[in-house]
Amino acid sequence: MSSLALMKPIKPAVVKKSATLIKARRSLTVGPSKPWLLRILGPGLITGASDDDPSGIATYSQAGAQVGFAIAWTMLFSYPLMVAIQQISARIGRTTGRGIAGNLRMHYPNWLLQLIVILLFIANTFNIGADLGAMADALRLLIGGWHLLYVVFLGAFCAVLQIFLQYARYVAVLRWLTLILLAYFGTVMVVEIPWHQAAQGLLIPTFSSDAAFWTTVVAILGTTISPYLFFWQAAQEAEDIRELPQRKPLVKAPTQAPDAVERIRLDTYLGMAFSNLVALAIIVATAATLHAKGILNVESSSQAAEALRPIAGPFAFTLFALGIIGTGLLAVPVLAGSAAFALGEARKWPVGLSRKPMEAKAFYATIALATITGAMINFSPIDPIKALYWSAVINGIIAVPVMAMMMLIADNQVIMGKFPVSVGLRFVGWTATATMAMAAVGMVVTALL
Repeated sequence: MSSLALMKPIKPAVVKKSATLIKARRSLTVGPSKPWLLRILGPGLITGASDDDPSGIATYSQAGAQVGFAIAWTMLFSYPLMVAIQQISARIGRTTGRGIAGNLRMHYPNWLLQLIVILLFIANTFNIGADLGAMADALRLLIGGWHLLYVVFLGAFCAVLQIFLQYARYVAVLRWLTLILLAYFGTVMVVEIPWHQAAQGLLIPTFSSDAAFWTTVVAILGTTISPYLFFWQAAQEAEDIRELPQRKPLVKAPTQAPDAVERIRLDTYLGMAFSNLVALAIIVATAATLHAKGILNVESSSQAAEALRPIAGPFAFTLFALGIIGTGLLAVPVLAGSAAFALGEARKWPVGLSRKPMEAKAFYATIALATITGAMINFSPIDPIKALYWSAVINGIIAVPVMAMMMLIADNQVIMGKFPVSVGLRFVGWTATATMAMAAVGMVVTALL
């Protein structure tokens, strides 16, 4: 019998089923109707962009003003550490369907979880206060008006955005807000940069015995690798599982693992690259202007913007100030949301931005409380700059145990099933943890000197 005679016609139902499976496979990220890049860019991009909050802008501005181009190499050094630890946090959320706090609650001592969550909430609240203050200052510099009135308005806007906006639209808003960070690339384009010096500072590490130099390095590491970013990215991966019917935790749906792991990898690589490029742009711009003119001390992002005006012109000032406001609108919800996810999972509350307010009252109340308390710091005698300093100290302290616990979770087959992270990712993750431990020790030593 010929081979042609053995061939049977393919039934239309089989073709239809195959097409449906292919379509479903392609929609495991965001949806089949969206472009490829939008299906990839999600929690990683938003997390990376929120890392460049007004507090971070102040840190990078101070670094560029004080040290100049010689500090630029820290952006290359911190990039693989950021990628590894954020990728691990995302893998935990996507694999287990729970955030970091949820996994700690189920598998590790309760006292450790409660201590970490309390410290995270305090640090995030101080950070929110500093960010709202910086946003209000930037808005006042642009259009005039009352600083405290802007604090109230911006805080209320950020809280309402999270609580009442539908989840899919909220994520879209956050994704579009990341574009405001392009303002800092615009700032670089309108100031005169000695590019050979900038390239030398980026590619050739420079060290100094000056205590101020190492304090700056510690501050940069503490800004780029922050606990709230770990909790947020893991929580958003878990949130997407609840929001998208196609997705299941990888421990329950192993066939989704190849696509999910690849998406997380690309999303995190691109998101952290965007974050560090923006930070590098701020360092380069302030090094070429403020440091070059002998302005070595910048205490806030708004002060950096104001100092740029007479040196780089009104356009550079406007771009810088608009960037402060835009990044704050992105970062404040992430700070409040990460605290709410952590506290909610620790207390076994219903959590999730995809839930309606009445379905997760305590979760949304925590978002409101963190934002309101942060705003009230600006009405208190507490110096926002000192509040920012203490939030950095707390973040530096809790980052190390959080990262260590994440590494243990990521390598625990009871938790991760068949999907513990690779040997290479574990190596870089533990390297990041050790680096942050040394940075925390350095922060304490410099604080005592």
